[in-house]
Amino acid sequence: MSFPWAQEYQPKQPLMRWLDEKLPLPRFVYNAIGAGYPVPRNLNYFWNFGVLAGFCLVLQIVTGIILAMHYAPNAQVAFDSTEHIMRDVNWGWMLRYAHANGASAFFVVVYIHIFRGLYFGSYKAPREMIWLLGVVIYLLMMATGFMGYVLPWGQMSFWGAKVITGLFSAIPLIGTPLQEWLLGGFAPDNAALNRFFSLHFLLPFVIAAVVILHIWALHIPGSSNPTGIEVKSESDTVPFHPYYTAKDGFGLGVFLILYCTMLFFLPNALGHPDNYIPANPLSTPAHIVPEWYYWPFYAILRAFTSDFFFIPAKLMGVLAMFSAILLFFFLPWLDTSPVRSGKYRPLFRKFFWFGLIPDVLILGYCGGSPAAEPYVMISQIAAAYYFLHFLVILPIVSSIERPEPMPFSITEAVLGKDDKAVLVPASAGDLPPAATPVPAA
Repeated sequence: MSFPWAQEYQPKQPLMRWLDEKLPLPRFVYNAIGAGYPVPRNLNYFWNFGVLAGFCLVLQIVTGIILAMHYAPNAQVAFDSTEHIMRDVNWGWMLRYAHANGASAFFVVVYIHIFRGLYFGSYKAPREMIWLLGVVIYLLMMATGFMGYVLPWGQMSFWGAKVITGLFSAIPLIGTPLQEWLLGGFAPDNAALNRFFSLHFLLPFVIAAVVILHIWALHIPGSSNPTGIEVKSESDTVPFHPYYTAKDGFGLGVFLILYCTMLFFLPNALGHPDNYIPANPLSTPAHIVPEWYYWPFYAILRAFTSDFFFIPAKLMGVLAMFSAILLFFFLPWLDTSPVRSGKYRPLFRKFFWFGLIPDVLILGYCGGSPAAEPYVMISQIAAAYYFLHFLVILPIVSSIERPEPMPFSITEAVLGKDDKAVLVPASAGDLPPAATPVPAA
């Protein structure tokens, strides 16, 4: 995003001038997060979660690299090496708990980030590419999280790997060979564990690369804002630093308080008890569940219990589960409303807060519950509404809805309407002849 009022980077120290000439890294950082990057002045704390997601990614990479130095990806000793980290490695317990709870924190932050984008229309033009790259990041996170869940090689790790990779066997003709290729055999064992460990180590760096593209795409149209109105003048913006670096710093402090509370007082609260038992292929757990952040999609998977014509129920469940995520790619074109922000869309707001949000929470609850009634029936109803919301309700609402009156500019949304105020462009030369102020006599 380029504005005529954006401050240009002018290094003062000779060393910084030399570095900026040879490798303009200081200029890049300044334009990305400094006074050279103007942002809308009305961003609220929901816009903190992008920075928090980046912090979580760095936390996961750092703790993961150190844990990899002590972990052994071998089915015979993987569980023991995890216990070795917990008991014998200096601060190993904290590193493992930081990594495990950091994954949950990462998904919490990303889910809030996604729902902020859904409510404020951050997926609409001209920011479609930002949204699409964000969905790619989310898919990579899901793959990375699943592979990381397998590595401790406890009961839930083994059986989770068996169930999830078994979903590929539902694909006609190529399903079973594909499952065997993924596992490197007929069941999860050394080959699968080595592959998952290798990919779990690699994918966070792929995520980091896509995050860079995500931020790059963000800087082209600029940040969205709660009103959904584009920036019109210098008065609509403030420099990212120090205004939003201070705001992000406060948000990071609150996040760290909550995260450290989980880390030091409730480190095992989100773990499954069966995963503290070594993997046993001959003993099936009574209730196989993935990590909590997959529960809504796991509920959609289990919602299909009967064959549909010639399509097996298992294949229908797999297609529905992946479709529930992939439809996010089409969201910019499913919602055709000219108004971005849900703040000015009364009908959209009702379906969002009283339809979509409760529906996702119900799916999450059912995904973590046993595959029995009434949870299966509730999952079926909630899954049907999930697809109905995005494929039917949202397009209809965007066509028939009458938006509420919107402010003329971001400045008006923040300071209120002032008929006496004149919105001054970046330079006097930008004023049309009829609007040029006439000096008093």
